[in-house]
Amino acid sequence: MPKSFLKRSGALAALAAGAIALGSCATPTPYQPATGSGSYRTGYSDEQIEANRFRVSFAGNSLTSRETVERYLLYRAAELTLQKGFDYFVLVTRDTETKTNTYVDRNWGPSYGPWGYWRPYWRWYRPSYGWRSWDPFYDPWNDDFDVRTVSRYDAAAEIVTGNGPKPTDNVRAFDAREVTSRLGPSIQLPKAN
Repeated sequence: MPKSFLKRSGALAALAAGAIALGSCATPTPYQPATGSGSYRTGYSDEQIEANRFRVSFAGNSLTSRETVERYLLYRAAELTLQKGFDYFVLVTRDTETKTNTYVDRNWGPSYGPWGYWRPYWRWYRPSYGWRSWDPFYDPWNDDFDVRTVSRYDAAAEIVTGNGPKPTDNVRAFDAREVTSRLGPSIQLPKAN
């Protein structure tokens, strides 16, 4: 066998192994401090605005559901409330933003026919019709396209914290200890290396 064929086969095998390894590592965003930046930021972050007012956010990757992002946001608000020495928090504002990207890929398959990755294609010009082309593999009625829509969710809330029992007349008030005890079992922490 020619050396170029062996090199190409080895490179393709290494690429396939890398893709399988990378694909097996893809998991939803665990509950952790924010990592990355911009549209690649995932995890929770918070910012103190006043003595008892905070902005809390949680961003998930494309494998993290909206429910999970919103649950992690509430859990972080409760955890932060307890860390700062308060008993309850009130959601002043709360919003979940959906970031959607659509990708369209032409599915050419492993090769273009008996010619491998090279394929015959001709163009010509006719004065009365303009440029025309011929492609033996183009079938306008049977194009094969892969369309993927990928959504990511980013939830943010502004909270006001307080001490004592939560206000019973405010439906946006949450007891921080009760929230952490009820949501705690469903929180997925990062796996230890």
